[in-house]
Amino acid sequence: MTAQTRDAVSLGAAVPTMSPDLIQQVPDGVPARMLSYQEAIREALREEMVRDPAVFLMGEDIAKHGGAFGVTRTLLDQFGPERVRNTPISENTIVGAATGAALVGLRPVAEIMFVDFVGLAMDQVATQAAKLRFMTGGQCTVPWVLRMPQGGGAGKSTAAQHSQSLEVWFAHIPGLKVVLPATPYDAKGLMKSAIRDDNPVIFLEHKLLYAFKGLVPDDDYVVPLSSADVKREGSDVTVVASGYMVWHAMLAARMLEAEGVSVEVIDVRTIAPLDEDAIGASVRKTGRLVVVAEACRGYGPANEWAMVAMERAWDRLRAPIVRVAGRHSPIPFADSLERGVWPDTPDVIQAIRRVVAA
Repeated sequence: MTAQTRDAVSLGAAVPTMSPDLIQQVPDGVPARMLSYQEAIREALREEMVRDPAVFLMGEDIAKHGGAFGVTRTLLDQFGPERVRNTPISENTIVGAATGAALVGLRPVAEIMFVDFVGLAMDQVATQAAKLRFMTGGQCTVPWVLRMPQGGGAGKSTAAQHSQSLEVWFAHIPGLKVVLPATPYDAKGLMKSAIRDDNPVIFLEHKLLYAFKGLVPDDDYVVPLSSADVKREGSDVTVVASGYMVWHAMLAARMLEAEGVSVEVIDVRTIAPLDEDAIGASVRKTGRLVVVAEACRGYGPANEWAMVAMERAWDRLRAPIVRVAGRHSPIPFADSLERGVWPDTPDVIQAIRRVVAA
């Protein structure tokens, strides 16, 4: 969106902050604590390592340093260097070793410092880990989790080689499950499910979400790896989003409520397998759809969600589907240019107004 177009989007009052009250997933009366997204993932790792001695962690600087974003900090003190293992700076080695360990009965959780670096390990990911269960007729399983921070907006220090959103790389590969949680509640529950799954799971964590806080139940729980979540119910238009974009969708929905527009927000949570039933049911109810993803517009996840809606609810659509996505561009180094690449709340508001007016 150009600056001129953005100025034309009337927001009325200032955009509210992305506070925890935007998304409440813990029912009233359920004992819960306020945790950050980062803390929720760490707690899931700790609990699964206590529950199952086959679970261990590996990655660059994950031990004393806690990884690039501190997610595994303090786990070395509790579990020691045998289960919290620093690795060489070699992504191919990290994923290959994780695959080998999984084949002999362990459940490794490996970290790649940035998703952008996984290209060095894609043979291990896409040709080895994703295929071995099928090639052996189910005799072998590869129960690993590959954790990777992704996404932009963290400032110019990340730039073109540290800021991409690459979920469709993995979603296109049969045999891989791909997770992109938006909240601390989902991050913990999905991580626990991922560790317990007998298939390789790509677990993507948006860098800007690490500090976000939300209620997380005290008791043990899991979130299925195949179910979307209705983050907000509505009747006029469906917005399907994932990761950090869920928060922009929720902000847009709250602000448009004052205009009498009822927005339903669907968080896909798992990019693959995709909960097509949830998308289809929502669009059949509202008759309008906006798809929102941070990944590049061309060949991105938003396109898949739109096609699912066409297949499941084309006869109920009352307006053309509107797509909101990142520009098809390498991420610029300059802050001022970087901000022009990502979709944000005004973009979502403009798209919803457009589809409702059609």
